[in-house]
Amino acid sequence: MAANEPPLDEIQWRSPQIVAEMGGVHSNTVLHYFARSPFFEETSNNAIVTNQAFNNASMYHLIQTREAFEGRLRTMAGLEYLVAQEPAEMGPGMGTGVWVIRKQTRKKRPGVEDEITVHNTYFVVGDNIYQAPTLADILVSRVNTITEAMSKVLPAADSARTWTPSLGNVYRQSPTINRPDDNTPETTAKTTTKSKDTSLDAELQRLAEESFFRHLKHGSDYIDEKPITGQPGNFHIASSGRKEKASFTSNASSTTKPLALPKTEGGIGGLGLTATQPGGAASGKNGKDKKEGKTEKSPRPGNAPKLKRKKSKAGATPTPTPT
Repeated sequence: MAANEPPLDEIQWRSPQIVAEMGGVHSNTVLHYFARSPFFEETSNNAIVTNQAFNNASMYHLIQTREAFEGRLRTMAGLEYLVAQEPAEMGPGMGTGVWVIRKQTRKKRPGVEDEITVHNTYFVVGDNIYQAPTLADILVSRVNTITEAMSKVLPAADSARTWTPSLGNVYRQSPTINRPDDNTPETTAKTTTKSKDTSLDAELQRLAEESFFRHLKHGSDYIDEKPITGQPGNFHIASSGRKEKASFTSNASSTTKPLALPKTEGGIGGLGLTATQPGGAASGKNGKDKKEGKTEKSPRPGNAPKLKRKKSKAGATPTPTPT
């Protein structure tokens, strides 16, 4: 089957010419009529027995009646097409009814009944032949039908619903049909005014609903008082508390004076200690015996000998010897 052809379970096949050649669809021709449809496989036992009957005169009687044909097929193993159900009434003027044909595989087992595996089921209604869908196809079709119906019902129900801050969700009533005598200028003006009011109310309702949804979504969000500047990967806070802290510190330092230690007339750290010179004389900060700009010499013990500085002989000139 070509790729662009529809599936077999989605087509309907019929051939009035073949039906006319066979003299109608009845018990002895239903399997042969089905063999001319695209649902039939040429590798089945039905095709093998038919070809043998046309080429061998001794087997021609096997295709004359459906009972003989099906009896021959039941003695063979492999793929076959048999009538599973025939119409309830097949008398004159009753019509052909519905024929049920099954595609199945027969396996022969000695001593026990044959093992039969059913692959597909077909319906012959008049001269039309259909392939029965599988259970999966039926479920998919039903689910698609339900989905399509729901996709149409939900928007229709939603279009009839309106929301107001005072009443919440309410459903509008079906619009009234205007009568022919209502098409007067006054009625037209009233209808126009009413439509404008309705559009304004709808706009206000939409804005109120949008505001409420935004409140629910962003009601707990707050904007930072310190905006962030810069680029991704290099963000900076535009203003922080450092400037305020620095200004507060500078103001405090300008208004506050440093603490001064109390002045004392005594010596170190106001403890009343004074430095003494050798000989017992006290020397204060403002002593007269101390010259400004000179450092005080360290004291020397009383019994220590006085050191003398030796003259260097490096600079002495030698005396010439008399001749």
